Amino acid sequence: MPSPKLMRAIVHETREAAGLKLHQLPVPQPGAEEVLIRVKACGVNRPDVLQRQGLYPPPPGASHRLGLEVAGEIVAVGDSVHSLELGQTVCALVNGGGYSDYCLASAGQVLPVPKGLSMVQAAALPETFFTVWHNVFQRGQLKAGEILLVHGAGSGIGTTAIQLAVNLGARVVASAGGPEKCDAAITLGAERAIDYHTEDFVAVVRELGGADVILDMVGGDYIARNIKAAKPDGRIVNIAYLQSSKAELDFMPVMLKRLTLTGSTLRAQSAERKKQIAQQLLQNVWPLLGAKQIAPVIAASFPLERADEAHALMESNRHIGKIVLTTE
Repeated sequence: MPSPKLMRAIVHETREAAGLKLHQLPVPQPGAEEVLIRVKACGVNRPDVLQRQGLYPPPPGASHRLGLEVAGEIVAVGDSVHSLELGQTVCALVNGGGYSDYCLASAGQVLPVPKGLSMVQAAALPETFFTVWHNVFQRGQLKAGEILLVHGAGSGIGTTAIQLAVNLGARVVASAGGPEKCDAAITLGAERAIDYHTEDFVAVVRELGGADVILDMVGGDYIARNIKAAKPDGRIVNIAYLQSSKAELDFMPVMLKRLTLTGSTLRAQSAERKKQIAQQLLQNVWPLLGAKQIAPVIAASFPLERADEAHALMESNRHIGKIVLTTE
């Protein structure tokens, strides 16, 4: 059945969550190396909120509409795409425009839906799993037996990082705000959860001998505190700066402890790099999902037209896990 000419899509008319409105827009057509996905569900992520607020502009060539991950059915393929088929159910990391009935995806960023997962669960995979794999395992080089300190443990990134690290043989210490999020981290496999409202993560992690890898999305004063919490030869990876990207640091401990400070943002990376991450996920992580050894944690799902409520929940920081929009 051919795709319709028009689709529903969310457009952010203002920088407030209430400015997310449904519009009728033309259905896009795939380029040579793209597929068109009829979206059943799409993930809501912190970068979507930041983009709506004018704080995270899309890179050149990317869609200016929100939505970085989708799950659904392939309904059209580009002329150079031979590895994917019409009718295939997939999830994909996309370059924007996921909050809609139809969305384009680069073929190299498309993955099959793991066996047994719903469309809502599948839509919660790409952005977080690409991010965690690249930053914790590629950049951070986390190994079995090492200690990973995860900040923001109640987020989609945090709940994913805990599960992946534990299932691949690492030890996990998690920091989060409040007992409910700390309990969730323990349930997912963390050996210690730190409520940052009542405990100092530096002191707790030092008691354990320090962290080999630290995944941080907070920034601000955490930047200096992470350096204190890291053990010699530790790797500190920043993926966001919810407090601030600026800090005054004494770099002497970095030198004396031989630390690596690194970080990345996913959206601006090349299609080839994202394809490489996708291939590693398919080989190393998708079997764990299919075997139900790990699973995305779903905080809530909303119909597409209630994207404003989804963003309000994201901004409240009350959720644990992923927030998803559905089109049906």
